[in-house]
Amino acid sequence: MTQAVVPSSTLVGVEAIDVEVQVDVSAGLPAFTVVGLGDTAVMEARDRVRAALRSSGFDFPNARVTVNLAPAPVRKHGTGFDLPIALGILAATGQVPRAVLRAVSVGELGLDGSVRSVPGMLAHAISAPLRGLPLLTSMQAVQVTRTVKECTVYALRALADLRAGLPAAADAAAPLPASAFCVPDFSEVHGQSSAKRALEIAATGGLGLLLVGPPGSAKTMLARRLPSILPPLDDLEILSTAVVHSVAGLDLEGVLAGVRPFRAPHHTATTAGLVGGGTPPRPGEASLAHNGVLFLDELPEFSPAALQALRQPLEDGHLTLVRAEGRVRYPARFSLVAAMNPCPCGYLGDSERACTCPPTAVERYVGRVGGPLMDRIDMTLRVGRTDTSRLLTGVPEERSEDVRGRVVAARERSRSRGLARDLSGAALLCACSLDAAGRRDVENAARLHHLSGRGVTRLLRVALTIADLAADDRVSREHVLEATAYRGAA
Repeated sequence: MTQAVVPSSTLVGVEAIDVEVQVDVSAGLPAFTVVGLGDTAVMEARDRVRAALRSSGFDFPNARVTVNLAPAPVRKHGTGFDLPIALGILAATGQVPRAVLRAVSVGELGLDGSVRSVPGMLAHAISAPLRGLPLLTSMQAVQVTRTVKECTVYALRALADLRAGLPAAADAAAPLPASAFCVPDFSEVHGQSSAKRALEIAATGGLGLLLVGPPGSAKTMLARRLPSILPPLDDLEILSTAVVHSVAGLDLEGVLAGVRPFRAPHHTATTAGLVGGGTPPRPGEASLAHNGVLFLDELPEFSPAALQALRQPLEDGHLTLVRAEGRVRYPARFSLVAAMNPCPCGYLGDSERACTCPPTAVERYVGRVGGPLMDRIDMTLRVGRTDTSRLLTGVPEERSEDVRGRVVAARERSRSRGLARDLSGAALLCACSLDAAGRRDVENAARLHHLSGRGVTRLLRVALTIADLAADDRVSREHVLEATAYRGAA
């Protein structure tokens, strides 16, 4: 009887959980059994591993092969166990050196013996150094795992590469610069100075914004240009954002270059698609927008249940999904930008076309968003039509680069205390340093617009952000009045 133990890992949320792949090759009737709560993809590894070994010139043992994925009570998902199972069989039968067992192995096998990457490689690369081990995976995963500098990666093209033991540590190519990725520019939007000002405030404080206006008023065009005025991702943000995208199996080049994610799901998105779920659980659009922008166009057309599911991440910056098999937590610190028409026909309050909707239809349409969610949106702005003459004259508009310079400067001034969106309670009041006149204006705004305690907090966050942009050390009456205009625009 011969045994081998191969370190590996499985994904739970955005974390890689340690797993031992225990292989036992013993005398008896030929059989290949995998135990340890694996899903269908794990169980199908038996056929892939058998074919890959034979295609690579190795012998599959004519014996009883038992594979245990420990700890057994943890559910195992995906095709990443193909490689460690194959390594365990080869090491147990003496066909490769046992040195190959001194690495965390994750990878899918092709029937020809090729080694392929699997979703979540970045999470596996973060987990491996914590165990004091390198990572053994495919050549495709080298670029993905380069962000984790503490992780040594050994890359395989095929199983046959293991005949001489572990290959040399792989080097990753330099990441693409952020300039290689095309981001829409503010200079392409003519007019709409108020909306541009609101987006600048939202970018500075990491705040949420709702744009309300008739069709064709450039709401979507404006929202898509918000990432262009945001500062690039720093190293910590790159890692936390890339992990979520890696688990979802998305391309990481933009994130690794520092480009903030912009997610714009269609309004038919389900609750699971928006906040995550499924079997096994996968991150939703809210988590894929982590450290970036989540744009919800045609806001009232989304399912009310899906919209209300956003309430927790807007407050906490993360999502916690509770399922029968356990709890899964996904990061979801994003800036929410939404757009909607003022009524079903879209022309309520328009200066050129009359609204044809009855009052009950307007009330029902707006009510689909729900008061609790509206209370969590920091700013609301009415967007009007763009002056046609402004479009045709070709007057140059301010570039995103110039606006981003002001945003970065304001964020630098607030670095010691953090972004306005992260402050509340005594810390927020201390940062605002309101005088008596400012407090009276806040109290008047709360009475006039029937603001809740949460609404007052968000009003102060907007006012503090405006003060940061103005390079003022305290919130003045002018800042409060401008912030109030954004709370009462709905």
